[in-house]
Amino acid sequence: MVRTILFADLVESCCLAETDEAGTASRWRGLRMAIEHSIVPRHGGRLIRTEGDGLMIVFEQVLAAARCALEIQRACQSTASDSASGVGSGGDALLLRMSLHETELLADERDVYGHGVNLAARLYSLAGPGEIVVSERIFAQLGAGFEDAVEDLGQCHLKHLTKPVRAYRLGGAGPRPLIPPHTAFAPPLWSSIAVIPFAARAIEPTHYVLGELIADEIIAALSRSSHLRVISRLSTTALREQHLTGQEVGALLNARYVVSGGYNTRNGKVVLSLELADARLDRVVWAQTLYDSIDSIVAGKSEMVDKIIQTIGFMIVANELEHARSHALPTLESSTLLLAAIALMHRGVRDEFERAGQMLEVLAERGRRQAVPNAWLAKWHVLRFNRGWTSDRLGEAQYALDCAKRALDADSESSMALAVEGFVQTNLLKRLDEGEELYEHALQVNPNDSLAWLLKGTLHAFKGEGQQAVDSTENALALSPLDPLRNFYESLSATAALSAGQYERAIELAQRALRVGRNNTSTLRALAIAQSELGMMDAARTTVRKVLAIEPGLTMRNYLERSPSAAYATGRIWSEALGRAGLPAQ
Repeated sequence: MVRTILFADLVESCCLAETDEAGTASRWRGLRMAIEHSIVPRHGGRLIRTEGDGLMIVFEQVLAAARCALEIQRACQSTASDSASGVGSGGDALLLRMSLHETELLADERDVYGHGVNLAARLYSLAGPGEIVVSERIFAQLGAGFEDAVEDLGQCHLKHLTKPVRAYRLGGAGPRPLIPPHTAFAPPLWSSIAVIPFAARAIEPTHYVLGELIADEIIAALSRSSHLRVISRLSTTALREQHLTGQEVGALLNARYVVSGGYNTRNGKVVLSLELADARLDRVVWAQTLYDSIDSIVAGKSEMVDKIIQTIGFMIVANELEHARSHALPTLESSTLLLAAIALMHRGVRDEFERAGQMLEVLAERGRRQAVPNAWLAKWHVLRFNRGWTSDRLGEAQYALDCAKRALDADSESSMALAVEGFVQTNLLKRLDEGEELYEHALQVNPNDSLAWLLKGTLHAFKGEGQQAVDSTENALALSPLDPLRNFYESLSATAALSAGQYERAIELAQRALRVGRNNTSTLRALAIAQSELGMMDAARTTVRKVLAIEPGLTMRNYLERSPSAAYATGRIWSEALGRAGLPAQ
């Protein structure tokens, strides 16, 4: 027979007895009587064992068992002694640690047996005083009404069990949790990278520090990206010239990617042989020999370093995408899920966009107490409407706001979650004042949040505040050397350039963005507007035909209905430019 088992054990009973033996015994007897004769029968349970300070209770229904455990938890709070600061204060209330598990049972007249009983008994070793820990089988059946009361503790190792088990905490953390709240199961969301100072090979003695200078420049630039965790050079310097494999370096530094190589100098030039390795697979992702002048490296103006940084970003995203496409979602690392989802959702291809949504759903479920996955999922819903893949603006707005709320519930000071909520208010609800306040709040929390700068710049563009728009988006580009959605940044920067009348710059940015997201209708519209405003009508008509091939129902009318610029002069200017290029009026 399948039953749910609840184990409960009184915490620190010996210490309580030493302080007040008679009082503790009286309070425990009263609590146990209430559990046995009132609480358990009310939830359809059956008390199997009451040995010393422990209880074992069996239920036919999972939900009844969970409600019973929560009621017992509340009853414990009323057991504070008279000497505590008020009855029910919990100052020295009796506290139980409890566990729940559903399993197949073997039973006789006196007891129940089985492997599942042992697991249920082991689980409560994860519970701190006043806490309830439940198994994955229990969690899967809790359903609506319990979401906010459950915290994922991740894969936990239990004594005498060879494999870890997934565990969850029901009813919140106690006063002394064994596993601190919101920290136990936080899957790493960003890949880590280590840059090993480059080894000197046959160089002049005065050029020995060049390898460290180049590494420092790369580390500093990569550290500006919010999409990578960069290992400190204090940790990487010791590994220079150690002749370790990428896999060995990755294991030592807990790094997913490793940049390493060597250099020599001649005639005022540096010749750098560099490789980027995937430490997990011990595979070289990219290798190249590059050249630059010693003077430019020393001056911090190296074009070689800029190329290295851009290529590292491109190759990491490409590698994560390849991995994501060749593996099932449940088997993917969280960092792969997130980076691949971000890249796919900004490419303008509907199948890839839907795949990105699935990835973010998996990640949001996997890291239920993390802000970032829910923030990206909120943004996904905004883009779904902006690209014309749904006409339900208010429905998407509600989905997006729900995701943003979950993100902010997890971290009320998440600059990204604040920025994305501003994106929802601006682009779906057209509440630009509220959007601007949220962007400002995000930048107060994190002045280097590139996404907040980008979206703030786009809001200024919608309002026709051209210079502010360009300043904000250019700042965003400078803060995003490795962004997997670089084409998205360039696309919105093109919109900012439009609002400032910088049409040549808008064309340059849009064309760069289209190299990766060639089907992105937002980018194509910006390009067509700039071409039309410059009188390049043949090119503008060609671009609008591409837009209509992807989104055949688009008209000037529904473009304005969708755009936050509709209430401003920019909306009229941009829609008329599209109309001249061949976009139907309605």
